[in-house]
Amino acid sequence: MSHPLFILDAGLNASLQLQLRQQIAKAILDHHIPLDAPLPSSRKLAKQLNVARNTVVLAYEHLLDDGYLVARERSGYFVNPYILDHNVHIETVSDERHTSGTKPDWHSRFKLHPTEQANITKPADWQNYQYPFIYGQFDPDLFPTNHWRECCRDNVSVPAIRSWAADHFVADDPMLIEQIHTRILPRRGVWATPEEILITIGCQQGLYMLAQLLLDKNSTMGLEDPGFVDMRNIASLNPSKLKALPVDEEGLIVDEGLAECDCVYVTPSHQYPTTVTMPLDRRRKLLEMASQEDFLIIEDDYECEANFHQAPSPALKSLDKHGRVIYIGSFSKTLAPGLRIGYLVASKELIAEARSLRRLMLRHPPANNQRTIGLFIARGYYDALSASLVKAYQERHKIMAEALQKYMPGLAEQPTFGGSCYWVKGPQGLDARQLKAMAAEQGILIEAGDIHFLADQPPLNYFRLGYSSINPKLIEPGIEKLAQIMNQLVPSPA
Repeated sequence: MSHPLFILDAGLNASLQLQLRQQIAKAILDHHIPLDAPLPSSRKLAKQLNVARNTVVLAYEHLLDDGYLVARERSGYFVNPYILDHNVHIETVSDERHTSGTKPDWHSRFKLHPTEQANITKPADWQNYQYPFIYGQFDPDLFPTNHWRECCRDNVSVPAIRSWAADHFVADDPMLIEQIHTRILPRRGVWATPEEILITIGCQQGLYMLAQLLLDKNSTMGLEDPGFVDMRNIASLNPSKLKALPVDEEGLIVDEGLAECDCVYVTPSHQYPTTVTMPLDRRRKLLEMASQEDFLIIEDDYECEANFHQAPSPALKSLDKHGRVIYIGSFSKTLAPGLRIGYLVASKELIAEARSLRRLMLRHPPANNQRTIGLFIARGYYDALSASLVKAYQERHKIMAEALQKYMPGLAEQPTFGGSCYWVKGPQGLDARQLKAMAAEQGILIEAGDIHFLADQPPLNYFRLGYSSINPKLIEPGIEKLAQIMNQLVPSPA
């Protein structure tokens, strides 16, 4: 393995041995040296630093005596893990030869400040919570581990490696493109040529590229309100003007307010986050207005596979006869969010520009991951997974509906499309942020809904309950406990 480089300066008052000892100690305390890797032998390190071997030997011996290192017979010196569990202070050698200068003022140099935007945050250890009503995560028990392993194994054969390991420049994996073209899109009624499909790193990259290509400071981006936080943040970075577009029980309201927009982001199949579905006549009205007022539509079909109906509503893109709809899809909600593979479907002209922009960002998504997903779909495993997820989600959907009706009557409507969550309107006076904090203390994870609204003073009584990653047996007791906490905050009327 490679070894860390220590820099010694003979011009300093401190000896080379002291400099080396203190640099190694600091590297250990800063966790820069792995616990399971031996430090270089005294002979190797002396040669690397061009110093006498005895200088290194003495440094190691001092560090051994001070507890920074442990010696293992025939293996060498290793970091002592005990030293990392205690706060140890080490004096550093002052460098009187240090060059003068100042640190940069980073805040003034940044042209964008994405850290200042409001974003959805989720605990990294969400699986340790007893009742994870967390949205957007998957249940490991539902993941087809054996089938996925099979595709991964076949994807590392010699011919497969020779296929995907080469530089593809701007091209995507032809197998994955073909599977999206012939098997994924047709089930949504979308017919596209391979030249109209582009693979992205999740839907997020697709949305970011579209904002770069289609928006500037003079553009107006129409966003559903409440709506997708990340799309709002992406659009505001350009920056474009944002226009809040209200939704009702049938999704985005199609009225004269859309005429001011250059582009409209919409989630018609399963409105994000309210879960309502836009009916067919309103979809047609939206398309007609897009042509009349000359605006583009970004359709995010983020949860298209989690549909409980035998005859689902067709995608907005399937009704589009004039190329005004840009379709966004992803494998995150079906396969796993960590794979980060999505796709754009649009006119050849737009895809060509997006492909060139993507080349400047990352050339193309990892070709090995693309091929593995292509194999997974081609062998029928994706269809089988989709069917099993629909069955599992339908069961959890029903259990949650009954639990909400029992413990929080009248606060939530059943999603007609299906999906993996419920949008709940709590009683007046409820602060769902406070509910979220108190629930987390009792092992219940929920998502406060205020972040999804564009207004400066959003309603605070909405929250979202996901059921994709929770054991169905825990749904009812979790809802019961959550209702008890909510009643503490806002007592039910007598």
